[in-house]
Amino acid sequence: MEALSSIWLFSVFPLTVFHSSAGEICAFKIHGQELPFEAVVLNKTSGEGWLRAKSPIDCELQKEYTFIIQAYDCGAGPRETAWKKSHKAVVHIQVKDVNEFAPTFKEPAYKAVVTEGKIYDSILQVEAVDEDCSPQYSQICNYEIVTTDVPFAIDRNGNIRNTEKLSYDKQHQYEILVTAYDCGQKPAAQDTLVQVDVKPVCKPGWQDWTKRIEYQPGSGSMALFPSIHLEMCDGAVSSLQIVAELQTNYIGKGCDRETYSEKSLQKLCGASSGIIDLLPSPSAATNWTAGLLVDSSEMIFKFDGRQGAKIPDGIVPKNLTDQFTITMWMKHGPSPGVRAEKETILCNSDKTEMNRHHYALYVHNCRLVFLLRKDFDQADTFRPAEFHWKLDQICDKEWHYYVINVEFPVVTLYMDGATYEPYLVTNDWPIHPSHIAMQLTVGACWQGGEVTKPRFAQFFHGSLASLTIRPGKMESQKVISCLQACKEGLDINSLESLGQGIK
Repeated sequence: MEALSSIWLFSVFPLTVFHSSAGEICAFKIHGQELPFEAVVLNKTSGEGWLRAKSPIDCELQKEYTFIIQAYDCGAGPRETAWKKSHKAVVHIQVKDVNEFAPTFKEPAYKAVVTEGKIYDSILQVEAVDEDCSPQYSQICNYEIVTTDVPFAIDRNGNIRNTEKLSYDKQHQYEILVTAYDCGQKPAAQDTLVQVDVKPVCKPGWQDWTKRIEYQPGSGSMALFPSIHLEMCDGAVSSLQIVAELQTNYIGKGCDRETYSEKSLQKLCGASSGIIDLLPSPSAATNWTAGLLVDSSEMIFKFDGRQGAKIPDGIVPKNLTDQFTITMWMKHGPSPGVRAEKETILCNSDKTEMNRHHYALYVHNCRLVFLLRKDFDQADTFRPAEFHWKLDQICDKEWHYYVINVEFPVVTLYMDGATYEPYLVTNDWPIHPSHIAMQLTVGACWQGGEVTKPRFAQFFHGSLASLTIRPGKMESQKVISCLQACKEGLDINSLESLGQGIK
């Protein structure tokens, strides 16, 4: 807006009209409605006058004016209607602009996302405008980045580019201030904020998850993947499968059960009484395990193929009847040697003179075999004697929980709570009665006869824990599941809200 006084439009604008010597100029008349100008007579005789503004003139409202002006003489007396008028003169006025407005940005803030490692010709464009009316003051001639020491530059059109390759690891986000100048070098009234987010190079797959999570038993629930998301890199996904497992590499009990003794665990799960622990922690009362290799907790026994333990007489009844249960934790790998021998877990054999195996549990060529030879206390008939199970878990070098439920002539195996029927059952004749004492052993089988000197044979290679035998009663499926399970587990919250496409 040009700040004009109410007297002068320009420094001077003389109006001169030629007339006869007898007449005078009495008035000037401007033709046009609501024009902010008026003309006044300065000298009636010479016909000079001034054209002036009646109110302030604003270039932003109107840049120029064109109108007609006429002069009137005084020759006809005081009545204006009788005055004679001159020819019409055209007046054209251009309003001069002043730089009164500062540039303003169209947006208070701008945001862009770039990928690390790339040089961009233009990341984004900022734009400012100016309300002045003239080309000189209304056009934006320059942009400038106010923030110092940033790897960005801006051109006169407002295009921002990076001057070096950006690194996500170095800095995730940049915030820079930008100003603008009009062609009169007047800066913007307020800088604009430009935020540039740097994202890493896209790699398809699950992002923001931790491979190893430490969990303190008894500390309550803990979210495993609170920030996990699937990055598809703008690709299409037709199907998706996720498998989550909770495992431990220590003992198969895992989780909260690692610190329980077998006796306390049986009580916790509601197992029936009468359980006999064949591998108790070494003590004065249970000294038969004192020579075996144990881990730091003294609850896991490691057998290296050269050790066996004799169970003292009286610990396990000689007659197990037709019902009993054997339980154990076992970690076992493939048997050593080209021709694998039997690896004895539990064996009840003749103590002297002969080498008969009355009952035994052993591994042979990654098969679990349970042997049960009945005595001649019943009818002399051909009976089931060997029960074979072929399972990959027997040699996978991981901990598994085994339960053998005997209800003769049916023998059922539970491994990690699942039921497995024997794939092979072989029959044999009952053992002839004799007065030879029997020896129950763990980790190897006692060979009391048919050799020069009685010794251990058929050694076990692997780790055992919680080897028990319960005469006269079988355990329920519920108790068996409790003994091998842990209280901790995986929980998917609000599964019903995940949608129909998720199973």
